[in-house]
Amino acid sequence: MEKNLSNLDVFIENTTEDLDKKIEVVIPDEKIVKVLKGGKRLRPLLAHLSFKACTQGNESDDDYQRALEGAVSIELAHSASLVHDDIIDNDLKRRGEPSFHVKEGIASALLTGHKMLATGFNIALTHGKDVAKLYVDSWDKIVNGEIDEVDFNKKDFKNLKTTKTKTLEAYNKIIEQKTAVLFSSACEAGAIEANMSGDVLRVFADYGREVGLAYQLADDLVDLVKGEMIDSVIVPLLSKLENKKILAKSLDVEDVKKLFVKHDSEIRQIFFKEIKKHVKKAEKLSSSNLIPPSKYKNLLNDAPSYITNRMLKEINLKI
Repeated sequence: MEKNLSNLDVFIENTTEDLDKKIEVVIPDEKIVKVLKGGKRLRPLLAHLSFKACTQGNESDDDYQRALEGAVSIELAHSASLVHDDIIDNDLKRRGEPSFHVKEGIASALLTGHKMLATGFNIALTHGKDVAKLYVDSWDKIVNGEIDEVDFNKKDFKNLKTTKTKTLEAYNKIIEQKTAVLFSSACEAGAIEANMSGDVLRVFADYGREVGLAYQLADDLVDLVKGEMIDSVIVPLLSKLENKKILAKSLDVEDVKKLFVKHDSEIRQIFFKEIKKHVKKAEKLSSSNLIPPSKYKNLLNDAPSYITNRMLKEINLKI
């Protein structure tokens, strides 16, 4: 089943190995398996950690394997969204290699993404109506977040409220739908697999949401520092810091780099404050009395800062 666990690193290593084995068993399509290779597995890892925190590690081997299968459906939904995102954003690289649509063509990538979603839903269906409904509702919210971002990026920002607070509120709404929803659903699904209900599910859903928000904020800050992103929030934020309207279409990567250097400390402070806020909220939720004491509950508490710091390490920051 799994090796003896001593810390989060070991849990991640062991569970990732088990997830990869489960993917090979339950997914016969070679194209889908290729798409799934190389991912961090954060969402299924959190789903499985939530499951273990609920069972205190006392589940049967059959239940363990079933929970792994459920976690695979989460990875399928996430990876499908990446395939489609790369087409929308015209991203040519993914995980250090050419994006799937670059290698296989846009038509194949679109259809493979759809097939991944269907495969994930079929798995969810075998895990009961609660898991299946969670899967469908989550995907609906993710797509709405994608649509909001596409619409947001079309605007010239002249009618936006560009105070730093309002900008981050609009930004948080987008990343909550695009990213935090699936983190939230992953943790909730893990608890459902352990036969939890009611307030316990809400704790895990809220926990996942906070981790997802912290992670996406950290991810976007890293991209910004590297000069790799012109994001819908960055342009109005820079407009506010510059005290003048800046149109997205007037900027290229070098413009963003120059403006970031100019406002480096202010932007980092804004992002860092938000990241820490969500990490602390997640840690507090993981300490809930509704979650039974165990080493997995301790790992649940360690996970928010661990995940965020792994991302921030790329730009030499730490929570």
